[in-house]
Amino acid sequence: MTGNTKCSTVFPNGRFTIAAIPHGAPTLKTPKRRYPTPALEKGLDILELFALEPSGLTKSDVARRLNRTVSEIFRMLLCLEERGYISRSDEDDRFRLSLKIFRMALEYPPTKRLVAEALPVMQDLVHELNQSVHLGVLEGGHVVIIAQADSPVSPGFYVKAGSIVDLMHAATGHVILAHIPREQCNRAVEIWQHQTGNRIPKDLEEHLAKIREQGYEERDSYQIRGVINITYPVLDENNNAVAALTVPYLARLEDPATPRTVRAALREASLKLTEAIGGTHHPAIAQAEKKPARKPRAPQPQPA
Repeated sequence: MTGNTKCSTVFPNGRFTIAAIPHGAPTLKTPKRRYPTPALEKGLDILELFALEPSGLTKSDVARRLNRTVSEIFRMLLCLEERGYISRSDEDDRFRLSLKIFRMALEYPPTKRLVAEALPVMQDLVHELNQSVHLGVLEGGHVVIIAQADSPVSPGFYVKAGSIVDLMHAATGHVILAHIPREQCNRAVEIWQHQTGNRIPKDLEEHLAKIREQGYEERDSYQIRGVINITYPVLDENNNAVAALTVPYLARLEDPATPRTVRAALREASLKLTEAIGGTHHPAIAQAEKKPARKPRAPQPQPA
């Protein structure tokens, strides 16, 4: 991202806000990079790589994946291990990402406040719907689940807190992208492209425009057959998304919950959480739903 716009959220005076850039359909262009810092970028590349590899990587794996020599990677790995960002298994000599970054994120005052405000709302929601719910935020080129509440009944489906999800394989990610400034959206997609090596979906702009128009997304899960992801944004005072609430709806026999009732309850929950953090309502969300919106066709990432 160029200029002074940040990927991270800005919270002056304890309020949730993002530096304002006019809304519009995102023009997905790759901005020029300024002031390169090779050593820092190398360390960040390693952390981002481990975030996508829960089973861990050896030093040779990391060097090969990042096109670096083993000697320069090994020094970085030792530094990150000493600082507690990664850990090494004695059994297979693989390095894995520790929970330090996740703990740091949760201790960051705005995130801590967001989770504190969200948990009571989420608990009320799961008891009303008998469905689980999770809260996700945009982090670079992926989505991080920072809070989750389980369904009080079984069987159920949930995404655990701390999970990292591919940006293009998450309704949470699409809803956040649709409700953030153009330049911030461009930057997130650029990072995703760099991390995955995939091309930007051709219909991404159209897809995000549909979400922006109706204020939410409802679509079949990318990963679990039979699960429908219903997602609403949590907005700041500038009407930009700082997070998104998702119910992975699972139909049960003799259960009155339907996608329509989930939409209504989740809409109210997102409005309540938006108010709690000092945000403003999206016009499309603030209006009571009169009829189900047609499901947008989700974009499919194209291999490079």
